[in-house]
Amino acid sequence: MKAVVYKGPFDVQVEDVDDPKVESPLDVIVKITTANICGSDLHPYEGRVDFESGMVLGHENMGVVVEVGSGINRISV
Repeated sequence: MKAVVYKGPFDVQVEDVDDPKVESPLDVIVKITTANICGSDLHPYEGRVDFESGMVLGHENMGVVVEVGSGINRISV
């Protein structure tokens, strides 16, 4: 899948990253259909907070549930 990856202040790149996998019974995998940046995404981009190189940015997303862990019973695929 494609992701925006933080490389350093004022340096982000769109890269191919591994698809997520259910690793815990409480995991839910969502196929992202729409994404947006948030003001808090700008903090690491502008170098105002410590952020590890290689981290994937973004948390303002909408999508479709495509897989759930065995402990999930209120969300279905």
